Order: sequence, then structure tokens, then C-alpha cells
Amino acid sequence: MSAESEMFLIRVPASTANLGPGFDSIGLALGLYLEIRGSLSNRWEVIPLSEEMSIFPKDDTNYIVQIAKKTAAYYGKDLSPCRIHVSSEIPLARGLGSSASAIVAGIELANLVAQLNLSDQEKSRHASSFEGHPDNAGASVYGGLVVGFHTDEKTDVLSFPIEGVNVIAIIPDFELLTEDSRNVLPKLLPYKEAISGSAAANVLLAGILTNKWDLVGQMMQNDRFHQPYRASLVPHLAEIEKIVRHEGGYGAALSGAGPTVLCLVSAEETEQLLRRLKEAFPEFQVKQLKVDNDGSQTAILSEEEKKEWSFYIS
Repeated sequence: MSAESEMFLIRVPASTANLGPGFDSIGLALGLYLEIRGSLSNRWEVIPLSEEMSIFPKDDTNYIVQIAKKTAAYYGKDLSPCRIHVSSEIPLARGLGSSASAIVAGIELANLVAQLNLSDQEKSRHASSFEGHPDNAGASVYGGLVVGFHTDEKTDVLSFPIEGVNVIAIIPDFELLTEDSRNVLPKLLPYKEAISGSAAANVLLAGILTNKWDLVGQMMQNDRFHQPYRASLVPHLAEIEKIVRHEGGYGAALSGAGPTVLCLVSAEETEQLLRRLKEAFPEFQVKQLKVDNDGSQTAILSEEEKKEWSFYIS
């Protein structure tokens, strides 16, 4: 970008990770979004447009800006300051990839403003390095289902569009920090347990790619890597699993580190399962979400779009 009069849009989807046994390697992009609208300025200014974003710094110490500046610096560039308006539908610390979406938004900001011309693979590599694993970050970049492997040297992520299944998220009214959720995990796993967990993840992925959703649901219950250890932190998981089985859903699993629980269900059974979950958990948010198959998006706004946006924030 070179003109201060230009206004840009960045849109990054939320994500769920693991889907049961796919620990730190399988992710799915969801239709909740972090959005940035901004333009070049003489200083950094971050203006929150949603309550979720109002608790964060409003200058260049903001996490999104810090990620953007680090990404630009990696390529030897200084990032021109911007005035950005930030809104988010993604609840914080609920297992729906809020931190990964902020990281991807920062990378997209650097890519757009510093004209880095990054590929999706490069964006995913940077995001996974900041995040520490490729599932949430990869899903926010690519969209759809992602399967990833991340090391200090390399990040490999494959993505697939997903159709033919509905998603319901049960979002509790309390936070669960990823650090706290990771602290309950064992440092070592018995060899046989690891083999069983790996097999379940393999079959889960094969089931998704062949639309065998009943089998996918079974594998969601066969995780050996994290759900058995996190169960005490999310007592609602067991009850949700019972309801999903009774109402004809395919399966349920912790979304990321929790406490949100994600359910997969057919179109025919969605309405009944959604109603039953709302009855069982009136204090939680129970939402049907779309799978986002597009991933992060950026655009330069037209003059008409800028006028509409100016009217909206005035």
C-alpha cells in the first residue's frame, strides 16, 4: 500500500482444533470472524468496535500490531503506521482460535501494508511459528479442514474443503486458558496408548475425506492425547456427548483446549439437536456455525464501500 486514502479490509475466520484425536495437527475453520478495516496514518491507532477487543492496547503494543511488525521485520521492512478498526465475533479463551486469528490478522496486515506478497504457505509458516502448532493457524489461513505438521525447521499444511456436515458449538460462559488446559496433560504417554491415539486420528481423517461421518463421530470419542486428561476441567463434555448420541448427532469433542464443545451433525438432525442442547445448557451460547472454506481474506475497499463504512462508524 502506498496511498493514505486507501482503506483495506482483513477478515480472518475462527477455528476449532483436534476434533478429538487430531491433537495439535487437525483443524477446521469456522464462520465466526475477526475483522480489521484500516488505512495508513501518521501513527498507530487501534480502535475496538466490539466488546471483546476493548480490553486490548490501542497503540502499537497491541498484539495484532506486534505480530504485523515482527512479520515485516522478518523481511527487512519497517511497517508504516496505520489506523485500524478491529471487531471480533470470536470469544476469547474458549477454544475457538481467538489467538490464532489475531496472529493471522497481523500477518495479513504486514503482507498488505508492506506489500510482502506472501503465499498461503508462507503465511501458515509464520502463523504456526508464532502459535506453536499448525492446526488453528493453518485453518484461519487456508479455510476448510487442515492437517498440519510443524517443526522449528518446516511447516507442512494440507487443506480440504468440507461440505455435507453441520457444526454446533456449545460455548460456556467461562474462560479456560490454553496454558491451564495444557498443564493437566501428561509429559509421557504409554506406547500402546500413543499407537491407539494415532490410529484414531488416522481413521478420523479418512472418515472425513470419504464423508463417513458416523465413523468420524466414533473416532472423536477415541482420543488418547488430551480429552481424558482435560475432562475434569470441562464437566459439561460428558453430558453433551450423551445428548449428541441420543439425538442422532455424529459426535462431539472439545474445541481446541476447551471449554467450548463442538458437535458434528447431519442437516436432518440439526434442528432437534440444537433445540435439545439449548434446553440442557440455557446459560451457555449454543450456535450453529458454518465451515469457512475460504480462509483469511483481504481487499482494498472501493470508494462506495468507504462511504458506507464511514457512515457506519460516524
